[in-house]
Amino acid sequence: MHLCKVTPILRVFDEVKTREFYLDFLGFSVDWEHRFDDGLPLYMQISKGDCVLHLSEHHGDCCPGAAMRIETDNIDAFSQELNDKIYQNARPGVQEMPWGSRDMAIADPFGNRLVFTNAISV
Repeated sequence: MHLCKVTPILRVFDEVKTREFYLDFLGFSVDWEHRFDDGLPLYMQISKGDCVLHLSEHHGDCCPGAAMRIETDNIDAFSQELNDKIYQNARPGVQEMPWGSRDMAIADPFGNRLVFTNAISV
């Protein structure tokens, strides 16, 4: 048996804020979108590099307040890219963690926490 990649589903509540945060600020791209009908909740897949996330307005898909770690190979460049955008709701900084990684935590507008991290060499 072989396990494959994980695709987290994050609960979101507002399409405009979702696009502003995930697309405009973090730099993800929309891979696809789905609604069962006009005016119904949005479900979409976004990606940036190898990172794939599902974002859902459907109340039964997941709970707000999730936390996840996303590995990156250049945390400093990503931090600089985000801070250069002067996003009014976040000014993420990189922290040295006691276990040896360097992390940048950012909360989305819906209470989900994304921690971008440099991989630890073991």
